[in-house]
Amino acid sequence: MNVLLSIKPQYVDKILSGEKKYEFRRRIFRRQVEAVYVYCNSHVKSIVGVFTIGEILFGTPEEIWNICGQRGGIEKEAFFRYFTNASYAYGIEIINFCKFLEPIVPVSLVERFSPPQSFYYLPSWVPACIYCYD
Repeated sequence: MNVLLSIKPQYVDKILSGEKKYEFRRRIFRRQVEAVYVYCNSHVKSIVGVFTIGEILFGTPEEIWNICGQRGGIEKEAFFRYFTNASYAYGIEIINFCKFLEPIVPVSLVERFSPPQSFYYLPSWVPACIYCYD
């Protein structure tokens, strides 16, 4: 099983630069996930790459910030603003990110594509890393 995660362009850039090693979420997948496809939202509106998951951390926002905030590619204030009124937080470790040579325009694959608010499950419709930069 794969998932499609919606991530803002400034954070995709930080994943690409290696600054962002964790993706933070208020909720997480309930199924076993093999690959995470990254949908760059906003003006990009494309699937730009794929990564595998290392560890998934769970705790209060304060605990997650203390463990991996420095490797999260996000300012502390923005992190805590995102987790306002949240009792728990997840930190998804990003491993082996592969940027696609050509971004995938989702409507070319799924006629009525609707970007995920957070994530949604996908079948294995794109072979991981076959079209990636080294």
